[in-house]
Amino acid sequence: MSKPQPQHTDMAQFPVVNNCLQIGGMPVTDLAAKVGQTPFYAYDRQLMTDRVAELRRILPSGISLHYAMKANPMPDVVNHFSTITDGLDVASGGELKVALATGINPKEISFAGPGKSNEELEAAARAGIIINLESEGEMERLSIIASTHDLNPVVSVRVNPDFELKTSGMKMAGGPKPFGVDAERVPEMLKRIGELPFEFVGFHIFSGSQNLKPDAIIEAQTKTFQLAIQLAEHAPSPVRWLNIGGGFGIPYFPGEQRLDLQPIADNLEILLKEYQPKLPEAEIVIELGRYLIGEAGVYVCEIIDVKESRGETFAIANGGLHHHLSLSGNFGQVIRKNYPVCIGNNVVSEDTAAVNIVGPLCTPLDILANKYELPLLKTGDLVVVFQSGAYGFTASPRDFLSHPEARQILV
Repeated sequence: MSKPQPQHTDMAQFPVVNNCLQIGGMPVTDLAAKVGQTPFYAYDRQLMTDRVAELRRILPSGISLHYAMKANPMPDVVNHFSTITDGLDVASGGELKVALATGINPKEISFAGPGKSNEELEAAARAGIIINLESEGEMERLSIIASTHDLNPVVSVRVNPDFELKTSGMKMAGGPKPFGVDAERVPEMLKRIGELPFEFVGFHIFSGSQNLKPDAIIEAQTKTFQLAIQLAEHAPSPVRWLNIGGGFGIPYFPGEQRLDLQPIADNLEILLKEYQPKLPEAEIVIELGRYLIGEAGVYVCEIIDVKESRGETFAIANGGLHHHLSLSGNFGQVIRKNYPVCIGNNVVSEDTAAVNIVGPLCTPLDILANKYELPLLKTGDLVVVFQSGAYGFTASPRDFLSHPEARQILV
């Protein structure tokens, strides 16, 4: 007997009523009419709120939650997170403008990125946000800017530790990396910071993202606290801010399960009891992007043609990799795997078949779903791609082949 094929985890966060998917309490067919076109992205405000509430309930009360805007910088999304989290992390001057427009206290905004321009550094210094310094060169450039404009920038050091987040979907630390300052170089950099007109607040130690293994996250967080204690001995002033990153993943592919938060929370309780006396003034920050917004978003497109080719069925949609690059398997995947997909206007049917859903682009890379068992498709059906709230709209080549853009809506 052949082994059963791995299945996607359930997408029960979106209910089904009368065989039609509901998004933000609205049938997807009605939502498409409200948006006025397909394709579009929709983000469920209540699911975002529920995810933050779940983290507040499970994680220790001494942990602050920050939203990493790079996951989804849509202004409406950012504005909502600014009201339910404790801060925002930006990765560009453009994101900084969106963050400041929310009215959040600038002291609760941090700026990470290995290539900040002088203009971005000046804007960040003037705004009074936390600038994560990622090199000695960036530190010296900021020093010149501070002296020229009589500013006292608020800074932390982004540290490239000598460990990585194991089994991480994307490793951001350990070994040679463009991100942050190698841990062994940080003490000398801290000495120099003490000589400059900077307000030093702490460290940013981010080792990886998209991890579904609690043990790996626990190990990385434990090592992060240990490293922070070592580096704090060299700091020019007490550490008041420690961003330990995030790395919490969501299940995209068959066989993956949702992350179990409880072991992580239990370990954080232990770490806080052990290390907070050594960092008595430090706010401990967990920075999450994908984990907060990823499961709250869907991408919706429409079938415009169905055809047969040498024994296989191809359904052509009006959306594809130009709107949702990661869906096509071209955003970090080595082997393409299917995202969870449904037909929003006909979720369940006794009549199903394996189908290839492809986009309208003139490239074989434009794949939405490969040999996916779905209800029999017809023109006008709405294809809904789950797990699409993060690294979708802004992480895709929207001008490729000059097709129309998707829209976005927060519901």
